[in-house]
Amino acid sequence: MSGIGSGYDLSASTFSPDGRIFQTDYAQKAVDNSGTVVGIKCKDGVVLGAEKLIISKMLEENSNRRTFPVDRHAGVAVAGVAADGRSIVSRAMAEANNYKNFYGDPIPGHVLAERLGSFVHLFNLYSSVRPYGVCTLLATYGKEGPQLYLVEPSGTTHRYFGTAVGKGRQGAKNEIEKLKLEELSCQEGIKAVAKILHQVHDEEKGFEMELAWICDESKRQFQRVPQPLVDAAEAAAKAALEAEDMDD
Repeated sequence: MSGIGSGYDLSASTFSPDGRIFQTDYAQKAVDNSGTVVGIKCKDGVVLGAEKLIISKMLEENSNRRTFPVDRHAGVAVAGVAADGRSIVSRAMAEANNYKNFYGDPIPGHVLAERLGSFVHLFNLYSSVRPYGVCTLLATYGKEGPQLYLVEPSGTTHRYFGTAVGKGRQGAKNEIEKLKLEELSCQEGIKAVAKILHQVHDEEKGFEMELAWICDESKRQFQRVPQPLVDAAEAAAKAALEAEDMDD
């Protein structure tokens, strides 16, 4: 962040001499310092998982959600500034609704990802606004099958088999690369995601694990993973990590 104090970071519409927009870099930094969010595409759907740090013992359980449905066939998980994430969710819901009203069909995953990316990119162009400090993992299941997209604060959009954002992103990505995703069912996927989230969590504070999926088992509707399955996945993850520690 060498641009601090140089004047090049005062506006999202100002390039530094080396062609960077520091406001966009700051937005990405907000994401990199947030809880880890993981997404993997399995053979029968997509699983999203979020690490939510427990900032207070008085915090209501399951508050400050990180996964949201935007249509029956699509949903997102957000990492970064939670309020920015809710704004993105509102825009995604509006785009999905507008497309369905105009064309009569659910919005395809790539169209929704591109429209979200274009919307986010607008906030990197004008001095009167700031970039969104949030990365959005988008999971869809339509005619084209299950798909996973990532929308970055710059508006850049990528399609992935599996990816992670947030504080533990590098360790999570390393673990995702070891998985045979094309052979993995979503039932196995939630256990893999739970294990990854526990593996990369290195804070002294506890955390809540939020899991959502869209798959054949959920009737191709985006929804939170039922709590009994979450509890079973969490228990399996802890047992697997303890076994690995004993082997070491």
